[in-house]
Amino acid sequence: MTATDRSVQLVRIAAEAAADKLADDILAYDVSDQLVITDAFLLCSASNDRQVRAIVDEIEERLRLQADAKPVRREGEREGRWVLLDYIDIVVHVQHEEDRTFYALERLWKDCPSISLPDSVAQAAAQRARRAVSE
Repeated sequence: MTATDRSVQLVRIAAEAAADKLADDILAYDVSDQLVITDAFLLCSASNDRQVRAIVDEIEERLRLQADAKPVRREGEREGRWVLLDYIDIVVHVQHEEDRTFYALERLWKDCPSISLPDSVAQAAAQRARRAVSE
C-alpha cells in the first residue's frame, strides 16, 4: 500500500507552507505500510518557539485554503516546542530543533519511503544555506 494522491498533495502543500516560513530539514515519509492510522508524516523544525507557531499557522491556513483540509487534532501548541497536526491522511510534526535532535523521528521512519517534495522546498533550503555561509 502507498500513500494516496490526496495525502501526497497535502504533504506538498504543507511542505511549501513550512518552507515559506523558513522551516528547516523538511522531510516527508510514506508510512502507510507501517501504520493504519495515517498515510504520511511531514517533519520540519524551527530554531525557536515563535517560529514553530508561525510554521504551524501557515500550514493550517494553506491546507484550509488550497485543499479544504482542517486538522482533526492539534497538540503541543501551548508549549510551542513540538506541535502535531493530525489531518487523518497526514500527520505534520513541527518541532523546535532541539526536540527534533533529541527525538530523532527520522531515525524511526528511515525505512519508510520518502515522499518527494516540490522543488521550491529544496530551493528555499539551499538559498538559506547560501545566505548563512555568506554571513
